[in-house]
Amino acid sequence: MTTPEPYEVYAVRYARHEKRRSEIFLGGDPHDAPIGLDYFVWAIVGADGSAIAIDTGFDAEVSARRGRARLRCPSEGLAMIGVDHARVRDVVITHMHYDHCGNRHLFPEATFHLHELEMAYATGRHMCHGALAFAYEAEDACAMVRRLFSGRLRFREKGDELAPGVTLHHVGGHTMGMQAVRVWTRRGWVVLASDASHYYANIEEGRPFPIAHNLGEVFEGYKTLHALASSPRHIVPGHDPLVMQRYPAAKPGLEGIAVRLDVEPKAS
Repeated sequence: MTTPEPYEVYAVRYARHEKRRSEIFLGGDPHDAPIGLDYFVWAIVGADGSAIAIDTGFDAEVSARRGRARLRCPSEGLAMIGVDHARVRDVVITHMHYDHCGNRHLFPEATFHLHELEMAYATGRHMCHGALAFAYEAEDACAMVRRLFSGRLRFREKGDELAPGVTLHHVGGHTMGMQAVRVWTRRGWVVLASDASHYYANIEEGRPFPIAHNLGEVFEGYKTLHALASSPRHIVPGHDPLVMQRYPAAKPGLEGIAVRLDVEPKAS
C-alpha cells in the first residue's frame, strides 16, 4: 500500500469556559479544583495547501446566550494559520453539539461530512428530552437539513476515507453519531478524538465525561481511539487546555491560539 503524503494538523482555540473537576467526570471528582474547558476547531492541511476543517464552532450569539467566553471567530483563528475558511471544500462535523457545528455561514463552498446516526439523533425522538437536547441548537439542525437538500452534505460510514491518509471513524458514546478523525502525519497516525474524550484524563483514567448517549460505547470508543492511533501520545482530546501546553505554537505569535499536532508533543 502506498504511503500517503503526510499532513499538517492544527488545533485552533476559539473560546473558553471555566468548570470544576467535579463537572468533567461522571460521578464527580474528590479534588474539586477549577479547570478550564477550551473550545477548538481543527484543520488538516495537505502538501498542496488544501485544507479540511474539522468542526465549525459556535457564533457570538450562542456564546452570549450560553455564557461562554468567545475569544475569536473560528475563521479568524483559521486565517492565522493560513486557512481561508471561504475556500475550504470539505468540513467534517464530528457531532452536532452547539460548539461543533455552528457558524453556518463560514464555509460557503464546502461539502459537510456527518455520520447518518448523528442526523437521526439530532432530529429524532431523543431531542424530546431536555437533558439531551440542551447541547444542540435547533438552527444548527435546520441548517444541516438544508445542506442535505442542497446537495452539500454527505453521510459517512465507519472507516470511510475522506482523502488519502484521512479517515473518519464512528465511535458513538458521547452522542449517537460521534466520529473521530484519523490523520497520517510525519509522526504517524494522529487521532482527533473530538468529544470521544473531552480531556486526556477521561481516556487515560477511564472516567467518562458526564454527557453520554451510551456509556458502553464511550468505553469501547476509548479502545477504538487507541487502536487507531500510533500511540497514546497521538490521541488529541476535544477540550483539554493541556493541548495548548503540550504542543508547539503553529508559528511565533500564536501561543495560546493555535498549535501544531503533527509534531511530537512536549513531555507530559
